[in-house]
Amino acid sequence: MRDDNRIKVLIAEDEAHLGSILQKFLEGRGYQVSVHTDGRSALDALRAEAFDVALLDIVMPEMDGLEVLRQIREELSPPEVIIITGNGTIETAISAMKLGAYDYLAKPYRMAEIDVMVRRAWERRELTRENALLHKRLSAREEQSEIVTQYAPMQAVIALVERVARSDSAVLILGESGTGKELIARMLHRLSHRVTGPLVDINCAAIPDALVESELFGHERGAHAEASTRKLGLFELANGGTIFMDEIGALDPKVQGKLLRALELGTFYRVGGTQKVRSDLRVVAASNQDLAQRVANGTFRSDLYYRINTISVTLPPLRERAVDIPLLARHFLDAAADGVQRSLSPDAIEALQAYPWPGNVRELRNVIERAALVATGSVIHANDVPLGGLPASNGGRATDPLAPLEQVERQHIETVLQHARWHQGKAADILGISPKTLYRKIREFGLRRPNER
Repeated sequence: MRDDNRIKVLIAEDEAHLGSILQKFLEGRGYQVSVHTDGRSALDALRAEAFDVALLDIVMPEMDGLEVLRQIREELSPPEVIIITGNGTIETAISAMKLGAYDYLAKPYRMAEIDVMVRRAWERRELTRENALLHKRLSAREEQSEIVTQYAPMQAVIALVERVARSDSAVLILGESGTGKELIARMLHRLSHRVTGPLVDINCAAIPDALVESELFGHERGAHAEASTRKLGLFELANGGTIFMDEIGALDPKVQGKLLRALELGTFYRVGGTQKVRSDLRVVAASNQDLAQRVANGTFRSDLYYRINTISVTLPPLRERAVDIPLLARHFLDAAADGVQRSLSPDAIEALQAYPWPGNVRELRNVIERAALVATGSVIHANDVPLGGLPASNGGRATDPLAPLEQVERQHIETVLQHARWHQGKAADILGISPKTLYRKIREFGLRRPNER
């Protein structure tokens, strides 16, 4: 087997001769082995590098095996631990098992026992990982939403996604906020050969620049002031599956360079780490910005753009999908059902189709969910539909649908901010955008709180 696929075993044994014998035996069985002669160096090694199984002697200098076990169980993704001692008592065995040890061996032991026990410990660790992934996949399946459309260009997008899903090529999904980029990413993963692996997502615009690198690649204990333990990054957690990087255009140029290197080499280093980490994953990126223009003006790396843009998918805004609005509205109304069958009146559908939907499908879903909550009867009328964050006393038209899109967007954001009493977190949630994006829009449009004008 290749080195990076071999089962990694750490031996902590203060008898150097015995440690050497164990190392040679296990390496002869195909394992990758590291030997340490005291508890402190063993613990440091376990924190610095990922091991599958650890063989810990009870009596060691600096720190005993039980203390090493106690501390390593607090780390993320710890190895399975087998405790070995020449002074075995039933009390020691019980203590080790209570602390989370896989099993216990007393000296003298047979080498064949070590081989079988290490293999079984590794199999248990793999089974635990598989169960965790299965749980995540089942949870994701429950949360999956159906893409509902009868709009021909959108149907063409779905057909393209179905064709390219089984490849490992990077996909870039473009479209305004709320058009369904996450649904397309989930569809790509669901139809791929990586469906048995994890789907990990990150909103690059919602994380402070100083923390993005740590979120993507993880960090080692002590890498910075708040790094009290090792943290596995999303690239490591997505191994064998798909990583969905929403709003990738928000990444700092420095992080863009490190991301490009990780994608090209398939390896990376945790922040503050020296151990190379390998991850096999597919990247699906998304942006509501014109990345080609960002490349032209020098704010997005051209080499990264071409790396993530092997296949490009562009989602149409909802205002171009007027034929889908009644279909989607009824779909969301059925999903919001609380035992009461509701329908949309002709004037409600007319109001929905006349509205420009700057928040796209996400905004439509939120509007329908609110309408289902406030409606007093089984039929939802236009005055039950709060468009633009306001009750539809004017027929549901909070803005002039003939106004320029930028003006419509500005009026819509200002209306939602007023409705949320300028609570930017609530307003961002209603708009279906990140707080960081909302802050940028407020500055772009020169919006001010009423007491600041």
